[in-house]
Amino acid sequence: MALQRSTYLARTAQGVYGAIQRPSLLHSSTSPILCASSQFLRQKQQRNNFSTSIRRHAEELEMVRAAPEIDFNNFQIRPARIVPASPAYFSGSPKFIDHQIRLERLLEKYAQVPTVQAAEAPRMAWFKLAQFRDLLGEPIPAKKYKNFQKVLQRLNRIQPSLLPEEVREALYSYVRPGNPYANKPAPAVVDEFGRARGKGKRKESSAVVFLVEGDGEVLVNNKNIVDAFPRVHDRESALWALRCTQRLDKYNVWAKVSGGGVTGQAEAITLAVARALMVHEPALKPVLRKAGVITVDARRVERKKPGHVKARKMPTWVKR
Repeated sequence: MALQRSTYLARTAQGVYGAIQRPSLLHSSTSPILCASSQFLRQKQQRNNFSTSIRRHAEELEMVRAAPEIDFNNFQIRPARIVPASPAYFSGSPKFIDHQIRLERLLEKYAQVPTVQAAEAPRMAWFKLAQFRDLLGEPIPAKKYKNFQKVLQRLNRIQPSLLPEEVREALYSYVRPGNPYANKPAPAVVDEFGRARGKGKRKESSAVVFLVEGDGEVLVNNKNIVDAFPRVHDRESALWALRCTQRLDKYNVWAKVSGGGVTGQAEAITLAVARALMVHEPALKPVLRKAGVITVDARRVERKKPGHVKARKMPTWVKR
């Protein structure tokens, strides 16, 4: 096989040499010898071009410098995409959720701080729902705002002497202007005549009582209490604050009452006497609170409805 190949190559070389010696055959477009030589030269040129491109690529690789070493002390991870500033950016109400997250983080941070009872916490007039919506510019549902206020009330129960400054600033940012609970009335004191003044209301009745140390005399509208309240129950109700604290024979009571009925007037005097008694002896407040004489009874008569006999009673209906 090798002998055949060498003979074939020798014959091909002789043919090429003969074609060179015979120009007529070399210039012929149909000469097979010319086609073979052209193909051979084309392949050689392609090999030269390929070797040249490889040499250039190697030179370019030598010119490229290596990347510098990574300094992990100053290394900063850059996100592959744009991260929103707010975690609630893609929600329906991002501003409201941002405020809620802020309060929940404060509550989690100061969860172990001592608290007071809800009745002893400072009264705060929070934003109404419409005002809060205008503040954020978002349609906040009423249920969500109610839960938001529960978090505010829990933070407001932190003991005032231990309340952190950042919590105080956060709470006052949700208080509407002109807080009605911030203006507290001046504490009642005993005047120069030794009198303590108390005021009470019940239904349509209003009473003003002056309490002074004495021997137990009681006047209602310049009349004896027996004449003012014929029923024993009303007399007991009017002086229950003094009876439950065993102060019946220690103070004199002068009351001025108007409006409403007899029972309403008696219960109005009860509240007024209890408030005047706390001015003389503030330590009696727990006893009076337990007796229920300083709790305002806000119940009122329900209004009459059209077509009804009273608030709920309807006229008798007979088919025939």
